[in-house]
Amino acid sequence: MELRDWNDLLRDEDGMGTVEIILIIVVLVGLVIIFRTQITGIVNSLFKKITNRTDDF
Repeated sequence: MELRDWNDLLRDEDGMGTVEIILIIVVLVGLVIIFRTQITGIVNSLFKKITNRTDDF
């Protein structure tokens, strides 16, 4: 490859959208793993409230 080809390759931004989406997904998965216990507690609490309120009807 010539130097001009490398410069064109480095300036090409067609794949940037895909890379950004993958990075966002990785960050979100990381946050879910880090805060797994807190998220589980919140979800369980919400389901308990829903169950208690539907039992009232």
